[in-house]
Amino acid sequence: MPERSPEQRRSSFDEVAFGYSADEALAEANRCLQCPNPTCQQGCPVNIDIREFIGAIIEGDLTRGVSVLKERNALPAVCGRVCPQEEQCEASCVLAKKGEPVAIGRLERFLGDTDLACELDHRCVPEVAAPSGMRCAVVGSGPAGLACAGELAKLGHGVTIFESLHAPGGVLTYGIPEFRLPKAIVAAEIEMLSSVGVEIVTDTVVGQLTTVPELLGEEGFDAVFVGSGAGLPVFMGIPGENFNGVFSANEFLTRVNLMRAYEFPSKADTPVARGRKVAVIGGGNVAMDAARTALRLGAEEVFLVYRRTQDEMPARKEEVHHAKEEGVEFKMLCSPAEIVGRDGFVTGIVANRMELSEPDESGRRAPVCVLGADFSIECDTVIIAVGTRPNPLLKAAAPGIELSRRGYVLTDEEGATNLPGVFSGGDIVTGSATVILAMGAGKTSARAMDRWLRERATS
Repeated sequence: MPERSPEQRRSSFDEVAFGYSADEALAEANRCLQCPNPTCQQGCPVNIDIREFIGAIIEGDLTRGVSVLKERNALPAVCGRVCPQEEQCEASCVLAKKGEPVAIGRLERFLGDTDLACELDHRCVPEVAAPSGMRCAVVGSGPAGLACAGELAKLGHGVTIFESLHAPGGVLTYGIPEFRLPKAIVAAEIEMLSSVGVEIVTDTVVGQLTTVPELLGEEGFDAVFVGSGAGLPVFMGIPGENFNGVFSANEFLTRVNLMRAYEFPSKADTPVARGRKVAVIGGGNVAMDAARTALRLGAEEVFLVYRRTQDEMPARKEEVHHAKEEGVEFKMLCSPAEIVGRDGFVTGIVANRMELSEPDESGRRAPVCVLGADFSIECDTVIIAVGTRPNPLLKAAAPGIELSRRGYVLTDEEGATNLPGVFSGGDIVTGSATVILAMGAGKTSARAMDRWLRERATS
């Protein structure tokens, strides 16, 4: 797929990939074998009829293609950009055995963008059942909440989403940078949900302004879905994490993505520190996003510090490739032991050199410290991207909800919690996962909520 050159994008927040033209999409779609038993569909967490939507592109019926996509996925332009298709649908493509699967994600993006290019009145809108007279509240407007809300609306229920921030989208808005997922795309797809009746209330922290019991009581909702995600940053617990210049990736990316700090002060009010030498700790997609964002803010050098090798990195290969092209330096088999500083500000990291042990019973090789091989990295900014956990505010939001030892909501396979009428899904149940897995959980819970509501109404 055509994309900006590394030299262009290193200093620009414009989207990296341009997307397929109609001719390019048709050429790629024609590579699809239209298998009688499409294994690609089995690899999709929300079971999109991939063969059918690619077949529609081949036939030139893009409206049908969009319609097929939206039967299972309310956010095709988003998922076409950020889903790890190489591990899901494309990994299950028959052509993957020959090394080059059909670019299913790029075709999904092509159809999603084609739909968004139309005026709102002319976009593909899913069919909505007759009003049930019942109301559902959704806590959180990330991928799980949006998918749940869209499905509930299609089933005829009134839906209100409560979002704590001033803009909806959850991690799609505050976590993923503009150059990977333009916010206009997120806003346009959310706008479609509004067109089927979903109401979104922002600046409302459930657990502070209201609670789940109050939503089910005096506020008159019949069921609640909790999809508040897992956005509490995890730190490493090493000396020096309180120096000025140390950020969680969550704060750093939120300032840049949601608050548009890269446009400060001309177009935005929120500043962010612009490091000269930046060290990013971690190996996932969030770490890649933070490193590439630091480059775009003007850093002279950006190091990515990871305690295993590139082979073990959880980040998408495409993101690793882009980061390297743009100039991020990878320091593998390194584990920070201490952040050092002077006069309260970061000046560097002391790191342990690591090596990998023999594989354990699961086949995973653990990083082991090499004694006497410590070394230093000079830097003025450290961004920690080693994971997140659920916000403890959840206990105030939903008193009595059963949680795991690590604070995640416990549910059955369909998202039902121990509280009657309260369902949950996404990262707040599974821990940090992909957008499409969270959406799948939201849709599963929506169908279970629908059954629960209708059974209660007839009992």
